[in-house]
Amino acid sequence: MRDEMAFIGREHELGKLKDFYRSKTDNFAIVYGRRRVGKSELLRHSLISGDLPFVFLQCKGTGIRSNIDDLMAQAAEAFGLPDLRPHDLEAALKMLFELMKNRPGILVLDEYPYLRDLLPGCDTLIQYLVDFYRSGGLKLVICGSYLDVMKGISEYKSPLYGRSGLTLHLEPMDYLDSARFYPDFSNEDKVRLFSVFGGIPYYNAKIDSSMSVRENVIRLLASKDAVLANEASYLLMMEISKVSNAERVFEAIAAGAQKFSDILGKTSFSSSPALADTLKRLVDMGFLRKVCPVNDEGNRKKIRYAFDDNLMDFYFRYIYRNQSRQTLLTADQFYQRYIADDFETGYVPRHFELIVRQFLIRENKAGRMDPPFFKIGPYWYDLAQERRNGEFDVVTEDDEGWISWECKFRSSPMTQESVEQEISQVRASPLPAKRFGFVSRAGFKDVREAPDRRFFTLGDVYAGLDV
Repeated sequence: MRDEMAFIGREHELGKLKDFYRSKTDNFAIVYGRRRVGKSELLRHSLISGDLPFVFLQCKGTGIRSNIDDLMAQAAEAFGLPDLRPHDLEAALKMLFELMKNRPGILVLDEYPYLRDLLPGCDTLIQYLVDFYRSGGLKLVICGSYLDVMKGISEYKSPLYGRSGLTLHLEPMDYLDSARFYPDFSNEDKVRLFSVFGGIPYYNAKIDSSMSVRENVIRLLASKDAVLANEASYLLMMEISKVSNAERVFEAIAAGAQKFSDILGKTSFSSSPALADTLKRLVDMGFLRKVCPVNDEGNRKKIRYAFDDNLMDFYFRYIYRNQSRQTLLTADQFYQRYIADDFETGYVPRHFELIVRQFLIRENKAGRMDPPFFKIGPYWYDLAQERRNGEFDVVTEDDEGWISWECKFRSSPMTQESVEQEISQVRASPLPAKRFGFVSRAGFKDVREAPDRRFFTLGDVYAGLDV
């Protein structure tokens, strides 16, 4: 497992935070993101690696008094303040801002929604403090995981609207930064690991490089009382419990339902509006994503839904639906019978397509796509008169037109014949692509270069790890 003292990635976010700490005009920041995405670690690292004194209050829902005592004890040590005992939280915060008005420092209120629940009018109090002490020395950062609450803080009707000098939504890491947690695995295994654990640092930090992918998956997810299987159960209980029938939605999507009508048919929702509300909330929370074709983005009827959390995708595809079977088998038996084959032939290839998209976006931002593309996603068509439909999972559009990208996670290399077959399928469709790209796990054998074609191997996809 990774050294817990190491900090990986997040260079852009660290830069944003350090700019905020140095700012002469901004004194308030908001940091939010889904649970386990690494918000607290990012903030701690930015503070420890800086030169300003700081207080990092992990807000608790156990009562105001414990939060006050923790806050003032840390302030006394970090800021050199006397031993103060304010009678309430409002007095404590006002005291800190007043005593620090001529001294530089940073106050982080982590898991701020807990504090917000304990103190009615907390947002208004924060608004008063950041406005009244705008030219003071204390900078305030509030951080939280409840996305609807944290997003609401920045909206027009909120007392804190327009106050934040930095609003940072921390997203899961992409495939390449995630791979920095497990650099000793082969590139093929990096694809497999990302397909299961995604871009959540908390999950990736638990991967043991002395074990195989299979052993890690069994240890962490596919065995009785596995740590991350319990994590999925925890998320369902704590994060998603207030979302009506969320588990039914996850089950339906794991079973192949992607369209709204299909999900509705497989779940017990009383109405379409009820399902629409649940889907919106799960998308906002980062567990699901909307998928739209790049050739018809504005068509609401063509929206599909997919997991935006790889661990939850894996959990509902293999573990949740087979829990009763799991109790009657050894972990190895369970993996071999209910995971192994589909994992390699269906699950991982599907996630490889997402990795290819992220890779192409990295190439685009690095200036290595000429011309740069301005659209990327799936292309769907339906020729009703010909009774023919189809889709291409990854296409890009630039100023010269469309490029169709084929992603192959197969053990055998692509040949000239297979390349020509893929191109002929594109040309037989309505997709007006005149250029073609190929990304192959096993590389290419006797394939001829051509101006209208680009070829990438897994070595190219993961080349950025060496930078």
